[in-house]
Amino acid sequence: MAKKPKNRKKIIIISTVVVLMIAFVLANIFRDDVKATKVETELVALQTVIQKVNASGTIQPETEVKISAESTAFIDSITVKEGDRVAKGQHLISLDRKRILSNYSSAASSVRSAQARLKQELASKKRVESMYEQNLASDQELEAIQASYEIANSQLAQAKANLESRKDELDKARIMSPQDGIVTKIYKEVGEMAVGGMFQADNLMIIADLSRMEVIIDVNENDVVSVAIGDTTEIEIDAFMDTLFYGVVSEIAHMSEVTGMGSQQQVTNFQVKVRMLDVPKGTRPGMSATADIVTEKKENVVAIPIQSLTARKNQDEMVFMISDKMSLDEDGKKNSSKKSSKKGLKYVHSKPVKVGISSETHYEVKSGIEKGDRIVTGSFKAISKDLENNSVVEFSDKDEKKKTK
Repeated sequence: MAKKPKNRKKIIIISTVVVLMIAFVLANIFRDDVKATKVETELVALQTVIQKVNASGTIQPETEVKISAESTAFIDSITVKEGDRVAKGQHLISLDRKRILSNYSSAASSVRSAQARLKQELASKKRVESMYEQNLASDQELEAIQASYEIANSQLAQAKANLESRKDELDKARIMSPQDGIVTKIYKEVGEMAVGGMFQADNLMIIADLSRMEVIIDVNENDVVSVAIGDTTEIEIDAFMDTLFYGVVSEIAHMSEVTGMGSQQQVTNFQVKVRMLDVPKGTRPGMSATADIVTEKKENVVAIPIQSLTARKNQDEMVFMISDKMSLDEDGKKNSSKKSSKKGLKYVHSKPVKVGISSETHYEVKSGIEKGDRIVTGSFKAISKDLENNSVVEFSDKDEKKKTK
């Protein structure tokens, strides 16, 4: 009688094992032989999509004047140094005046000589005219003296013009600032030769208005078509970390600048100038900057992450949308590789979409999906290669978790 409990215990154990084995066999018989692809998803929502064109360049003053000499002479003195603030009309550089003064004196002497000759010719003209009235001079003599007088008068005018030019040259031996600004660069030292002239004059210094600055950037030919005068621009200056400045597009070049002509690295850019609205203290010409030009902005539009959009061979752009049921194929039949939709499983439907503008993270969706649809956002491998229409997927519903918190 004492052995009966042991036998009963054995029977219970054996029965439990048999039941578990039967359950395992049945589960293997009726289970779906489907391997689910792990994906990341999110609900489609309305967002603001801001399209930007990004380009880099340097900061330069809007107004910058290069100072040069009109005549060639040695530099006697420089009254300013780099970084000095100067006012319009302020004396900057003095050139050696010896040769210029000599030229001026020679021109003045030429004027006096011309005046004396004109006075002499005028007296002769009056005398011949008087004799002509008395029939004591011929027509030829009268015409000759009148011509000599006109020549003398013309020579005096030329001498006076030359004197004015020499005087202007003498005055410009003292070089003055043409505008208010900052001396940003001095090229010459006292004692060096300042080469003047209309076409090959040396730059002596640069005066710039640093209160008005612009960012000069190179925009690719594919992007410049969407840029317009007046577009708002976000500016980041390398020297001012984690600070955002603003500007507006003030000028767009009509001629392109091509680099790497004829090579695989050939690039065609157009120069764009962005006027800074606020110039931070300490900004200097030549600083590196990056500009994001806002070319278009759309608010409250259906938007999807950029990585969600894909395109397979010979197919339009599409996204994968999550569904509880299998979708129909082109013939109105369910995918032949699946018997039917199974309760509890999640499927993906490939949905063709038309997109509009894009930001750095999202596309505007014009048609194909709606707010509230759940789409696949990752992984890249799943979206670009693994997933097909009616593929079975698994994911954690992060959006639902957020709602319950």
